[in-house]
Amino acid sequence: MNVEAAVDPPVRVIRSARRKKTVSARMVDGELQVRVPAGLEPADERELVDDMVRRSARRRRSQDIDLDERVRVLTRRHGLRTPTSIRWVTNQAGRWGSCTPATGEIRISDRLAGFPPWVVDYVIVHELAHLDVAGHGPDFWAIVDRYPRTERARGFLIAKAMEADD
Repeated sequence: MNVEAAVDPPVRVIRSARRKKTVSARMVDGELQVRVPAGLEPADERELVDDMVRRSARRRRSQDIDLDERVRVLTRRHGLRTPTSIRWVTNQAGRWGSCTPATGEIRISDRLAGFPPWVVDYVIVHELAHLDVAGHGPDFWAIVDRYPRTERARGFLIAKAMEADD
């Protein structure tokens, strides 16, 4: 595991008079620099900085998971089709993954990066199954159920979704 991913970096907040609405973050020399509008209320600033710290941590964790390798293993092991591409995305707040069967593209939410590997594998298998069956009918679930930890992973994800609702 990447040592940098295991340890939270120091955070420096940089207030900008030119910045009106947007917030950004990037790693510079081992420090997470978060740029915010200068006129933000302290409570709003703290919330936005905390969000950027969480996003940065997810990005670092996702870099330690080779999605292409996971796909190679899972497609071979469970007799599934290979996607044209698979990648991490940061813009899926309401779903764990998505698939475009017409193009063969799969996107996996970076929120999964800190979850157990068997949960990440389940979401990948779920999305791979959509390459053959678009909906969530019996044929789809017959494919997904080839993955032996389907029920356990679904329970884990349901619990995580409930935590997010609190």
